[in-house]
Amino acid sequence: MPYTRAAPEPLSRTGHASPPVLALAPAAPVPSADPVPSADALPEVAAPPAPARLPNGDPMLATRVRPPHPPAAAFLHRDRLLGRLDAAALRPVTLVNGPAGAGKTLLVADWLARGRLPGPVGWLTLEPSDNQPGTFWAYVREALQTGVGGLPAEVGAPARAEHVEPSLLLRLAAWINGLPRPLVLVLDECEHLDNLRLAEQLHDLVRHTAGRLRLVLVGRSEPLLPLHRYRAAGELAEIRAGELALDRGETAAVLERHGLRVGPAVVGAVHRALSGWTAGVRLLALAAQDADDPEDYLGRIDAGPAALADFLLAEVLRTQPAPTQDLLLRCSILGRVHPDLADALTGRRDGRRILERLHHDNAFTDALPDGWYRLHPMFAGILRLHLRAAAPERVDELRVQAAHWLAGHGQYRAALDHAAEAGDWALAARLLVDEYAVGELLAGRDATRLRALFTRMPPTEHSPAAELVRAAVHLTRDEAAGALRILEHVEPLLPAERTPLQLAAVLVRTGAARLLGSAALADRAARRAEELGHLVPAELLARHPELLTLVAADLGSTLLWHGRLDEARQALERAARAPLSPTTARLRHDALCRLALIEHLRGSPGRAERRVREADEEADRASLPPDSRTEVRDLVLAAVALERDEPAEARTALNRATGARTPGRDPVVALGNAVVRAGLQLARGRPDSALRLLEETRRHGLGERASDWSRERLAVTACAAHLAAGRPEEAVAALDDVPVRTPGSLVVAARARLAAGLDVSDTLAGLRALREDPAVGGATRARALLLLAQAEPDGPDSARLLTEALAAAEPERLCRPFRESAPWVRRRLRGLPRVAAAHGWLPADLRPPARDPAPERKADAGPAPVAGGPVAGAPVEPLTGREREILLCAARLLSTQEIAEELYVSPNTVKTHLKSVNRKLRTASRRDAVRTATRLRLLDAP
Repeated sequence: MPYTRAAPEPLSRTGHASPPVLALAPAAPVPSADPVPSADALPEVAAPPAPARLPNGDPMLATRVRPPHPPAAAFLHRDRLLGRLDAAALRPVTLVNGPAGAGKTLLVADWLARGRLPGPVGWLTLEPSDNQPGTFWAYVREALQTGVGGLPAEVGAPARAEHVEPSLLLRLAAWINGLPRPLVLVLDECEHLDNLRLAEQLHDLVRHTAGRLRLVLVGRSEPLLPLHRYRAAGELAEIRAGELALDRGETAAVLERHGLRVGPAVVGAVHRALSGWTAGVRLLALAAQDADDPEDYLGRIDAGPAALADFLLAEVLRTQPAPTQDLLLRCSILGRVHPDLADALTGRRDGRRILERLHHDNAFTDALPDGWYRLHPMFAGILRLHLRAAAPERVDELRVQAAHWLAGHGQYRAALDHAAEAGDWALAARLLVDEYAVGELLAGRDATRLRALFTRMPPTEHSPAAELVRAAVHLTRDEAAGALRILEHVEPLLPAERTPLQLAAVLVRTGAARLLGSAALADRAARRAEELGHLVPAELLARHPELLTLVAADLGSTLLWHGRLDEARQALERAARAPLSPTTARLRHDALCRLALIEHLRGSPGRAERRVREADEEADRASLPPDSRTEVRDLVLAAVALERDEPAEARTALNRATGARTPGRDPVVALGNAVVRAGLQLARGRPDSALRLLEETRRHGLGERASDWSRERLAVTACAAHLAAGRPEEAVAALDDVPVRTPGSLVVAARARLAAGLDVSDTLAGLRALREDPAVGGATRARALLLLAQAEPDGPDSARLLTEALAAAEPERLCRPFRESAPWVRRRLRGLPRVAAAHGWLPADLRPPARDPAPERKADAGPAPVAGGPVAGAPVEPLTGREREILLCAARLLSTQEIAEELYVSPNTVKTHLKSVNRKLRTASRRDAVRTATRLRLLDAP
């Protein structure tokens, strides 16, 4: 990026030299580095053994696969936490999570050194470069070979840095399962593991080793693994920041190990000031060792942060040369320091030499594997306090300089943060737009932070990039009109050649189109996005897959709102096939759920439910927490439950959809919520409540956004409510002036005309066409067949049509169509006892009382399925589709947890269903239930 930076100026306000400890003047000339000795002067040494190699040919760093050694002096063994680790290692996954300096790594290293382990140990310290699967698993393999040994060559090694064969992981799992004792694998600094595919592979290894692998994750933030699932299954042990903090006694022990035997009041003061922060207590102890009166010195820590800052500045910085002090003060604004970045901030060329020396002297500076350095967080914080006190006007200048350097070296996120902290909002917005990262503001794991960041942008900032970012922020608050007003003002000012600005405007426009339900707006914006997409560098598109995914998802949702289901499916399929990344995970999940909604609208609840499961798999792979998943998911599950005549499950799903969330401004969600709620009222026998809810939605929930398709959905549901209330004329009237186009709507309209006694000749022709259409789903087909049977109840085809309707509904246990025509179905099945007996999945109140069907069976017909009645073990009411699925899993001897994972439900849900099965089958255990269900042929494939 063509950013420029101003030359650094002296930090001193006056230009005069400052005292050594507070030196802020430009550094003195840097002495030349020591000459490099010639080759002849170097002593001969034996060549070391060749190191193991990564897939790209680079040597592996042996230090990364060995745990650090806790220092022999002044190190505190924390027995209470060691005991917690002993207990934690009995579970498959242990998380040790806390801030920098909390003592996480040394705690686990001390635990390993004490030898209280369930088995052999492999250790790996992670780095950002390990996010390539081949590199990561090559290092894991080396860690296990180093710490455990005996890893057979047949397990193999990754051949490419960006890929690992699934069979290698299966062989690795098989080897772990064959070890005589469980294996412990420690992953330190696991915050660097942010590749979703890697997290999925690691989860698979944990699952396939079934407790033989004990994974210990050490880091500052939670990894992408599905911790919520481990936690629910009791497979996760956690040691968090609160437990890592030193208690009062441990604070005293640390001070004493540094030769500081002080009174309880001083210990209390230190403990209160640092809140048990391990590194802070140690730093204070080190600094206080040379004080004339350490107790008095430490006792004054209660004076506050400024006193602490003065204390450490005096004791730590006074021995450093002026150039070093100047570099440290300027670089204190950074979390990580690169030598070239340090030179950019100081205007000198001695950054690498100074940072190397500080690291070598252990002067609060750590060398990172990628050539960067990190100041100790507490030390950097104190330096920043001093910098703000000595030269506050220069802090923002330094941040802007850092932002320019970082942006020019591919560090976009860090540059953005520094620009925002400096209040340079024009630069911050330009960084976001030029990086093509406006999509990250609208979707993804970083969206919340970016929204909060740019919400602080003052209204006085009017650069084109800032206005586009402000419009995107409006979208995050569902304020489509406000976003479009900004676009109308700023779009004429955007240079045609500035592709990042043009594409940001398109993203805002497609998002507004979705919220407003404007298909024309979405179509135009999507075409423009396709034109611009060819102009975006391929590496940027790969880095920001959410760009075009957002456009496809918004277009698909808008087309769905207008009932253009085929076109919506195509757009949503594109979004669902986007590369999986933290920024696309929720978009893919939402797209799959809207595809499930399309399947439901086409009358295929079973296919809709399978789509939802696929979406749940995506969400689990991406570790999306439940409260961040789309409401469409639960609306679809509620609608499917209603088709199966399971109102309790429908109500549960509906409560999940809206319990902690509101339908928001998404019109598809608002309409879906109203229609499903109305359907639930109908299932509970409250048609007038359903009508009131639909009218409220029509007036206030949709407002000006209503489409022909949304009006059709509301009218058709109202028609069904009038039919349920016994008002066929009003049911017909509900469809006046409303286009009726979809197969499901045509069936409801036919029911109304048939109930009203109107001429149905044309309607019956349409129903016969639906019967023959292979694209029509089972629910719609079953309803069409039922209506054809009712239209000629005494005709020769009536029984056959009813049988066809039952056959169409049986695979998915769709009871609702028959419930809607309950009186007729009940009467008709009385004359067809064999048909009723063959469909025991129907609700008991729709079937005639069971009787011995033996006289009606042919000799070779085999045993008839039991539909209920006095036969021992027969269900008192039919099993639901979900209960049958769970019973089938139980017949495969799966555990409760395994059933939950297979069906994507919680273990508690499995237990609830099994209790219901035992009640219905009059059994006392799952084994008895499986035997009884098998005898009654309830588990036979449909």
